[in-house]
Amino acid sequence: MAETNRNYLASKTGWAFHQSDEFVRGLVGPIGSGKSVACCADLMKRATEQKPARDGKRYTRWAIIRNTYRELQDTTVRTWFDWFPKELGTWRATDMEWILETSDMKAEFMFRALDRPEDVKKLLSLELTGAWVNEAKEVPRAVIDMLQGRVGRYPSKRDDEAGPSWNGIIMDTNPPDTDHWWYRLFEEDKPENWEIFHQPSGLAKNAENTQHLPDDYYTRLQAGHDQAWIDVYVHGQYGFVKDGKPVYAECVDILHALKEPPKVLRGDIYVGIDFGLTPAAVIAQQRPDGQWQVIEEVVTEDMGAVRFGESLAVLLRTNFPNKKVHAWGDPAGEQRSQVDERTPFQVMRAQGVPAVPAPSNDFTLRREAVAKNLTTLTMNGQPRLVISPSCRSLRKAMAGGYKYRRIQVGGDERFKDAPDKNMYSHVAEALQYLMIGAGEARTLIKPANDVGQYKVHKTIGGRGERGAVGLTRAVKRRRFL
Repeated sequence: MAETNRNYLASKTGWAFHQSDEFVRGLVGPIGSGKSVACCADLMKRATEQKPARDGKRYTRWAIIRNTYRELQDTTVRTWFDWFPKELGTWRATDMEWILETSDMKAEFMFRALDRPEDVKKLLSLELTGAWVNEAKEVPRAVIDMLQGRVGRYPSKRDDEAGPSWNGIIMDTNPPDTDHWWYRLFEEDKPENWEIFHQPSGLAKNAENTQHLPDDYYTRLQAGHDQAWIDVYVHGQYGFVKDGKPVYAECVDILHALKEPPKVLRGDIYVGIDFGLTPAAVIAQQRPDGQWQVIEEVVTEDMGAVRFGESLAVLLRTNFPNKKVHAWGDPAGEQRSQVDERTPFQVMRAQGVPAVPAPSNDFTLRREAVAKNLTTLTMNGQPRLVISPSCRSLRKAMAGGYKYRRIQVGGDERFKDAPDKNMYSHVAEALQYLMIGAGEARTLIKPANDVGQYKVHKTIGGRGERGAVGLTRAVKRRRFL
């Protein structure tokens, strides 16, 4: 028979978390700090505090959510049954539901993953008392928005019933990036009835849950990791952690990111654009010493070409008046829309952005055009490519957000040949189109008499199939492919 008498002693942060009755509560801290256990205890606490219905029973229904089925099974469910043995209630493995029923209480706990479409659909029709989102940084913001309309609906108000004694959403997580919805909501927007609880560093004197961890757990945890990883998972600080192989390992943020936004100089403005459902643009100038300075970025989500073109045009007119603008975009943007048969380039030009297709869409050449400037210096000893500190998305893209995804195979680490398409790829590729459009690929190609039957000027400045083929052959001869 499983042990049924477990003593839970809340930490200082956990105690404050339990005492709050806010509608949405977030618990954030380092690895191993007891966040999941605190959330398990909080749900059971709320279930036992529910006011009895007319028949004398306390009815509640809870959703426990994780981003994938495997992680739900391997971590969340195991943690739950470690504290509340399965034998105390009725476990319906097929439905992933555990019902705890006593003489005066009936609490339903429904475990749901978000990688199975049927489970996502079930969430849309649930009537819940509350929900716990485990490792919330892995869960889309849309799920949190949807849950807010599903909680507080069980038990329903009928006759002398008062409904749920408490309803809401609790969440726990290791600290995400500062661009994450968690940070924006809890730390910046701070909606009414939302409250966040921060646990101390695992190496602090007041570190929590260390009595249940091996000796020197956090000291040993630091081995083999960079400072960004340690800040997030050991100290519990917001930060960006690399996952996968960075496309631009040459980029070092402390070296290539300026300390202050650069001043706009005399001369022309250069723009790189990536189209699609999440279009992005970067805006740069070149100094007299040859240094490229990325001044601004435009990063969007779910925005069409017309709205994006309007936004970019307004920014250029406002921040760079009377400047000559050179703009290049993804050559795939020459495809016509099925709505009005205009290409994204035609839309851009209609808004006043003189965008033309970049000379090539060859990934290796695009990558090398940027990498070359990251690894060479001006005559003043400065990197030939630097980024304004205000370009947060581009900096994170260059620091590892723009990456090759790891292939799940045994033995040595292996990665895909093409970069992962994610929230950082668009702004990084916009920079590539700017660099290759501005001519930074010219030095990567041998002179015309060594390229075969096609000339270099047709590759860089010209258009058409012959130029593109010539470029590919040239790059192959230089072993870039």
